Amino acid sequence: MKKSVLAVVSELRQLVLRTFFPCLVAASVCWGAPARAQEKSAEPSHIAGWVVIPVEEYRVLRAKAFPVEHDPEPPPMDATLTRVDYDLHVAGDLAAGRASLTVDVLKDGWVRVPVPAGLLVREARLDGKPVALVPGAKGGTHLSALLSHAGRFELLLDIDVPLGSSAGEQSISLPSTESGVTRAAVVVARQGIDLKISGGLLSGESETSAETRWLAYARGNEALTFTWRKKTEDHHVELPLRLRGSLTQLTSLGEDSTSVYAEANFEVVQGAAREVRIQLPEKVTINQVSGAMVADWEMKNGELAVTFLEPVEHSARFVINGETRLPRDGIIDIPLLRLLNTERDTGGVAVEILGAGEIKDQKAQGLEDADATDLGEMVANRQSPALVAFRARSGEAGATRSLSVNVARYDQQAVLLANIEEARYQVLMSADGKELVEARYAVRNNQRNFVKVTLPSGATVWSVSLAGRPVRPGQSPDGSLLLPLEKSRGGDEAPAFAIEILYLTKAAAWNDKGHEKVSLPALDLPISRTGLLLYYPPLFRVSAEPGTFHTQVYANPAAAVLEPIEEDGREGGGALVSNGTLPAAAKQSDRLEQFAKLQANETDDKEKKDATRALLDTFAAKSRAGRVTGILPMKVAFPAFGPSLFLVSELTSENQFPTAEFSFQHEKKGGVR
Repeated sequence: MKKSVLAVVSELRQLVLRTFFPCLVAASVCWGAPARAQEKSAEPSHIAGWVVIPVEEYRVLRAKAFPVEHDPEPPPMDATLTRVDYDLHVAGDLAAGRASLTVDVLKDGWVRVPVPAGLLVREARLDGKPVALVPGAKGGTHLSALLSHAGRFELLLDIDVPLGSSAGEQSISLPSTESGVTRAAVVVARQGIDLKISGGLLSGESETSAETRWLAYARGNEALTFTWRKKTEDHHVELPLRLRGSLTQLTSLGEDSTSVYAEANFEVVQGAAREVRIQLPEKVTINQVSGAMVADWEMKNGELAVTFLEPVEHSARFVINGETRLPRDGIIDIPLLRLLNTERDTGGVAVEILGAGEIKDQKAQGLEDADATDLGEMVANRQSPALVAFRARSGEAGATRSLSVNVARYDQQAVLLANIEEARYQVLMSADGKELVEARYAVRNNQRNFVKVTLPSGATVWSVSLAGRPVRPGQSPDGSLLLPLEKSRGGDEAPAFAIEILYLTKAAAWNDKGHEKVSLPALDLPISRTGLLLYYPPLFRVSAEPGTFHTQVYANPAAAVLEPIEEDGREGGGALVSNGTLPAAAKQSDRLEQFAKLQANETDDKEKKDATRALLDTFAAKSRAGRVTGILPMKVAFPAFGPSLFLVSELTSENQFPTAEFSFQHEKKGGVR
């Protein structure tokens, strides 16, 4: 509806007044206010008039006041094929039926909609009315339907699809389309059919007395192909059972008992096996039968019956674990397990000796020598140094087989179960003859419960610790100390741990010059290497005498558990001070207590103190779990003082007192050197 000229002029006047009138008023006030002050008081407040602007400005102002609405952009395509539904019946050499195409036209005017390629179209209808199909845009054989306006249409096509036939199979293939959904229902006037589908997914299958119906959906842009053939009835399960088997046996001859392991493999040639039987020698007891298909097993009348979860039509495998008692040595007849009710019986036998022994001779019947790797992983993985393997000779099942071996046993040599990896001694001597000795041992132990320590005559024990924890030593009838030892787990390498003993002994007082002998404790374990650090009075000069020990520059212990401890609790390097002596050993304080003190000094917040104390109490309670409660002995730190002398020795036998001899002489200069 168009506006009148008066309406347009009125709108322009209002626009001009809103836009330019304030500016004109301000200019008039600035330029002519003094001259027209009196005239303005006499004139009326409203001023009527016209404003003239150029046409281009008018058009710009009108475009801003009344913006033009743009037409929507056209769709990217003229029409789309939304869904294709096939309903086909197979009869003879053709599959006849109907294809329903759901088409969405997106613009007005004539639109060309292509029909899926490869279909033989007999008739096409649109909204119940016949419609003609025209060739493609480029004049090819591809057919299309012409639609005149926008909207949704359903194009019905009466089609025929040719059947393919090959090697007793029939198939039909529906062309790929660009539709969102492609659904196909196929009916075959037969029953007892095996179907395979490619390019899609079978959604449903039903069978009646007269026909078989399938429903499938195509996948993407792939052609949907149905391939079927007549079912073949399989009477394999109903036929008499025919078996072939293989049994590999491993016999481990121990000192007291013999273990029997066997791996059975069955192949079903005909029929289905619900159970299998294995003949057992006398005095062989089966402990376990394990396998994926094993449901149950039973020993009865010298046979082992193994039942399967379901009838086995192809193959089965299981493992047998058993035991028996055989002579320790001499000529031993090996008990052999045999498969029953098989057409062919293959496999092998392996015999190994556990412990100190060897197979001197063997006699076999129905078996031939073989390598251990030929009998499978069960035998090949064995690490026994005395092992013989045999392979069953090919032939009919039930052939006679026997095996006997001549076993020679040897007495096992005792080996070391515990050892002192390293011993370190610190000796503080005074001129009046008192000797304070700290003995530290790095021990590795597998089976020993105690280590026997014999101290020099007249020694008084001050403290004993095991792996850093104070302990109470026992006492043997001869007065020696019995210190408990930590044990390693079975099969694991024994880790090293430390034993510390601090004791005081008395010797003769020193004169101006003379000789002194320091005797160290004797242990009932051998010691690989020994280090002795001797602290002597500063007023004397000391030199080592030739003997078991010899002088050497100080070196840190080789065993990590004997590393010296710095004052902050960390393991240090044990460096020497300028006069050749070692720094005093730092006391090992409880890190948890240090942490609690640090937290208390950093803040006075009661809440944080309580939380820290609760954490410490919890950790301390867990740490004490399993330990003997009560009063524990004190742990005394060794007071290193004065000049020192470092001596070393190697390979100290058990129950031997290591002895170091040296000479001393009083310094006339008061010990200053």
